[in-house]
Amino acid sequence: MTTHTEQRGRDLRPRRPHGARPALAGLAPLAWIGPAIALIAFAVLWPVVKMAQSSTRHWSRYGVDLGSNGTDNYSKLFKEQDLGGVLLRTGIWVVVVVTVTMVVSLAVAQLFNQRFPGRTVARWALIAPWAASVMMTALIFKYMLYQGYGFINILLDDLGLVDRSSPTADWLGHSTSGFVWEMAVAVFVSIPFTSYTVIAGLQTIPAEVYEAAKMDGASKLRTYFSVTLPMLRPSLLVAAVINVMNVFNSFPIIWEMTRGGPGYDTSTTTVFMWVLKKGGHIGESAALSVVNFVLVIVIVFAFLKVSKWNIEAD
Repeated sequence: MTTHTEQRGRDLRPRRPHGARPALAGLAPLAWIGPAIALIAFAVLWPVVKMAQSSTRHWSRYGVDLGSNGTDNYSKLFKEQDLGGVLLRTGIWVVVVVTVTMVVSLAVAQLFNQRFPGRTVARWALIAPWAASVMMTALIFKYMLYQGYGFINILLDDLGLVDRSSPTADWLGHSTSGFVWEMAVAVFVSIPFTSYTVIAGLQTIPAEVYEAAKMDGASKLRTYFSVTLPMLRPSLLVAAVINVMNVFNSFPIIWEMTRGGPGYDTSTTTVFMWVLKKGGHIGESAALSVVNFVLVIVIVFAFLKVSKWNIEAD
């Protein structure tokens, strides 16, 4: 039997508006995130699916789909005698370029975070290598490295460091020197973005933290390693991950400067992929693109695992 008090309590409960549909109300956020999801599906997921499908098809030299090919493209790819050297060189390329970029960018960011006359102009100048076309930057360096009349060789010759008429001055004609110069150009075009990312991180560090460190008697060096670097960790992680992905997939620098030669001695996976495609091996090129994608994902996840990105710094 329902008492008067229980009945009154029921009457005071909030009543659901007529026609309300809680299930549909939960889908309201889709109106905001729906376009982003659709864009990701169209620009990221769909190309990945098509890439994987293409790697299992038999393609003619002219790009005509001749039917299923199973895993034959992968079998042919892994039998390529130059693939091992290309993969090793890609690893060297990524590690050296990203590491040097991060170290140099830390110093540049620290400098540009200070107040000095003309800082705004200097910061604008720093953007130039990033804003310019990577292909054009690579071509400019290629012209400057020409053996006989390149600006760099003329300068080195005037300084008495290199005889520009000697074969050793043909920097891009030798695999080792050519690859080193290509890595230098990759660092040059990567520094602006990384530096600005670190500068943004530096500007989020409260001044009170430095004042506390100073009151505790910490030296500038100790403050940098115990305060600045730990608090820069999120910015450094973002910069490092984006650099790894960009550098791994970099194509214009190597292609415009050496075409991946001599032979395949300066080729990375992206350049080798293009060479395979130009040679009519479209299926192998598609298979290498899948391998390339998997390698990037593995490297990024391994880096995040090692760096413990989801653990707050002390």
